[in-house]
Amino acid sequence: MKTPHILIIGAGPGGLTAGMILASRGFRVSIYEKDESIGGRNKSLILGDYKFDLGPTFLMMKYILEQVFQLAGKNVHDYLKITRLDPMYRLAFKNFHLDITDKHNEMAQRIEKIFPSAKKGFENFMKREGIRFKYMEKCLQKPYLSAFNMVGKDLIRALPHLAIGRTVNDVLTDYFKDENLKICFCFQSKYLGMSPWECPGAFAMIAFVEHNFGIYHVEGGLSEISSAMAKAFQELGGKIYTNAKVKQIEVRNKTAKGIVLEDGTKVEADEIIINADFAYAMSSLFEPGILKKYSIKNLQKKKYSCSTFMLYLGVDKLYDEIHHTIHFAEDYHKNTDEIANKKILSEDFSFYIRNASITDTTLAPKGHSALYVLVPVPNNTSGINWDNIKKDYRNKVIGRIKERTSMKDIEKHIKQEYCITPSDWENMGIFNGATFNLAHNLMQMLYFRPHNKFEEVEHCYLVGGGTHPGSGLPTIYESGRISSELIIKKYGLTK
Repeated sequence: MKTPHILIIGAGPGGLTAGMILASRGFRVSIYEKDESIGGRNKSLILGDYKFDLGPTFLMMKYILEQVFQLAGKNVHDYLKITRLDPMYRLAFKNFHLDITDKHNEMAQRIEKIFPSAKKGFENFMKREGIRFKYMEKCLQKPYLSAFNMVGKDLIRALPHLAIGRTVNDVLTDYFKDENLKICFCFQSKYLGMSPWECPGAFAMIAFVEHNFGIYHVEGGLSEISSAMAKAFQELGGKIYTNAKVKQIEVRNKTAKGIVLEDGTKVEADEIIINADFAYAMSSLFEPGILKKYSIKNLQKKKYSCSTFMLYLGVDKLYDEIHHTIHFAEDYHKNTDEIANKKILSEDFSFYIRNASITDTTLAPKGHSALYVLVPVPNNTSGINWDNIKKDYRNKVIGRIKERTSMKDIEKHIKQEYCITPSDWENMGIFNGATFNLAHNLMQMLYFRPHNKFEEVEHCYLVGGGTHPGSGLPTIYESGRISSELIIKKYGLTK
């Protein structure tokens, strides 16, 4: 039998994960990436002497990354220097802040100091959300290719822990009375691009994951994970083609046969894995009429995550701010509602700053900082004209940084600057500029999320945040593992 050729569209973390695993099993694997560099939203941005992560900055569930490399016969620590952060991050309200540690006893004491009588609630949270995670993790590690999979033993056992009909905020009410303390354990819904007042209650376990497994930084930025994966993949015989934008997936008799590049080159494959933004791929990579379930009309009916307004600032000063800080709006509920439902820009908004140079000296010259600023904003269904307001909004964000942080003099120290708006995200191939992909409401989870083995076209698979199990680096790695293992099983190459 000839060696099967697996073609992967996109060198993001999901595609690289699948590529590593498949190449290690002897498949001939080719990755075609439209940009000049690999990584997708998990790539680096270089501005002069400053280096930034374009997208993800939190490394959670490090053990999943370690497992992915192990599946490919590699050791991630041979490629990356990974450091556990303590504090993991700072949560800053207008009049106080709470530094979060994964040392449980110390964390309980910090909570009790600011929120008297809340220690017991934290202990109950860790215990009960640990149980939820135990059952839910198994459900997130397997494919849901048919409705029959919804009655599997793992999901049946997990049902009592799904908190069906409850939101993350509802679940947090079981543990904490103070609204600000609840925010400290439910803001993580933003990792999914959702409001905690709408995000399904099962995701209350995300905060448990952070507190139980810790948050990590990779020297050089999390984009180095993509570089490490690419290196391992190529060592295993895989091929990566950059500046190779796919124009179309060739489909005959409802079966994917290959791709056509923008320059007209045709490449045949036995299996195709799509690692592009899901809705972007469905709306642009198939001939009109091929897709029914995921037609343009049906894609527009889907729910999508929020977007982000980004500033990447190279400054000639090293600020004494910790690695990760989230600054909350005074009325956080109102802020999230305006983003998710009213689709307007909040006057009082939340924002996140990564000051990684305080930890990692490789990102900027000595005594300088590479600052990463993220503001959650509505996706492009809002109709906001970012070309008209980009400069004013940038100034507003800088003003809020000066108001809420120690960086009062930041403007005079900026040497390099780059901005990304929701419109820019969309121009980069992200549908609706929804940076966290499809929303994670109940009807877009598990079986109801696009399947890892694509249901509309044979010999076609999906990886990334738009397929099961969802967005965020750990789950994207899992999508790559699930899809690659489906292909491995199909060809009988299981160990």
